Amino acid sequence: MLMGNLTRDIELRYLPSGMAVSEFGLAVNDKRKNSEGQWVDDVNFFDITLFGRTAEVASEYLSKGSPIFIEGRLKYDSWEKDGQKRSKVKVIGERMQMIGGRSDGGGNPGGSSVRESTPPPQRYVNTNDNAPPPARDAQPTGGGPGYDEPEIPF
Repeated sequence: MLMGNLTRDIELRYLPSGMAVSEFGLAVNDKRKNSEGQWVDDVNFFDITLFGRTAEVASEYLSKGSPIFIEGRLKYDSWEKDGQKRSKVKVIGERMQMIGGRSDGGGNPGGSSVRESTPPPQRYVNTNDNAPPPARDAQPTGGGPGYDEPEIPF
């Protein structure tokens, strides 16, 4: 599971079979304390690949800088270039959740977005047809406004 921001616009292509494939970079920020007790920011960069309808939806709605949550698996790739062996680990996204609203102009870069007083609904795309999407109408947890403590059953 990774949550971060796109480092570049999504590249969408289609395989000869007609399957959509999208590729993009993801920057994931991490804060930690160093040996002197100071907070430092660490950034990790990942190459993400999506397939099928998830790839098409990502290409339509996301652009460089968009925040996103990805669930997936790791894939080890190795190849030879100029006589040297090279390798990298990339993420094959199996589920994707867009965070925030759609900017004007869809996935095109440079579109402006207006912050609304209420947050827009989050979109959820699941490429696993057997797994249900997360419940949207689940009762809120915690003691925030609109939360009624349930009766204890004893």
